[in-house]
Amino acid sequence: MLRIRDVLPGKTETFYLGEFDPAFLVQRGDLVVGMDGDFNCAPWRGERALLNQRVCKITPDAARCLEKFLHYVLPGYLAAINAHTPSVTVKHLSSRTVAAIPLPLPPIDEQQRLVAEIEKQFTRLDAGVGSLNRVQTALKRYRASVLKAACEGRLVPTEAELIPENGYAGFKTGESLLQGILDKRRKNWTGHGKYIEPFAFDATKLWPLPGGWIWATIDALAEVKGGVTKDQNRKQTASARSVPYLRVANVQRGYLDLTEMKEIIASEEEIQELVLKKGDILFNEGGDRDKLGRGWVWNGELSECIHQNHVFRARLLDARVNPKLVSWYANTFGQKFFFDEGKHTTNLASISMTKLKGLPVPIPPPAEQARIVAEVERRLSVVEELEAAVTANLKRAERLRQSILHSAFTGNL
Repeated sequence: MLRIRDVLPGKTETFYLGEFDPAFLVQRGDLVVGMDGDFNCAPWRGERALLNQRVCKITPDAARCLEKFLHYVLPGYLAAINAHTPSVTVKHLSSRTVAAIPLPLPPIDEQQRLVAEIEKQFTRLDAGVGSLNRVQTALKRYRASVLKAACEGRLVPTEAELIPENGYAGFKTGESLLQGILDKRRKNWTGHGKYIEPFAFDATKLWPLPGGWIWATIDALAEVKGGVTKDQNRKQTASARSVPYLRVANVQRGYLDLTEMKEIIASEEEIQELVLKKGDILFNEGGDRDKLGRGWVWNGELSECIHQNHVFRARLLDARVNPKLVSWYANTFGQKFFFDEGKHTTNLASISMTKLKGLPVPIPPPAEQARIVAEVERRLSVVEELEAAVTANLKRAERLRQSILHSAFTGNL
């Protein structure tokens, strides 16, 4: 069964068993139009299928119109209709409306020449787009390899390699840094009752670290806190006010998207308790599986901002632990931990705050952390410049594609 969502992918996962009218059959190559939403149009690329009631098939009169010509001319007119159709909810077309769309119709021999020229220019354009897509893929792989090397201690010379072989005298190791953090954690313990040791873990299941590094859990390194619960009953009172808050959509993997910030009414006590501080590490509780544990570092982008309960905040206990290094690890190697420890239902996943605290993170010596972060940022800045150039050229290619079609159907190609 071919549904609206199947038009562009060219495949379906919906099946029908029973009698049907052969008029509803769609064969590979037939032109189909989704009549709700964005009015997508494409040649069907799947196997033989049946039309859903919100998808129509267009079969050209072979004596007057080439099928390929129709494939090229119709999408632009549907896009124009979509752009000029106001709608509060979902936009709708009818097959009668589609049939009434006026299209430019050159003679058959001119249609043949136009199709041949369009396909010649599109072939060249597609080759360029293919190269740009390969560059995008290569840049993603390079980014991943940089972060992997950083988390494994292979990106820069380690502190252990930079000192004489007779020991670690003269520099602070990750182990001594962690011990100082644990001492501070115990001293400043504000929990109820007896001091609770940080989560234990089996380091033998993790890979060996370079000299001077040590494994530590998020629980040992930071104070982890959930956020404000969105509640319909929240009302502005003398003790409450509206404040921006981070949602799962704002917290992406390796960056924050603050283009759309929402506000919530919270009490002054909640705001003071949940206001984000520069260096806080953010983790998504979940949602779709790709969101599980996803996060980045708050860098004081807004003067005042809190976070909702589906976004966890980890506030490091010692400024000598670099939050970017922790977040890079969580976004790469940590994904397997989140997936293994998370709770899964159909297409959804979540990680509890308790499980999050148990994430083991490799901690290099403080001086080495600074060198690693500087080198990662240097390399990723080059990657980001190249990615921006590739994106700009892909947009240019799409504009060129539309320009070719416009020239073809105004008689100027």
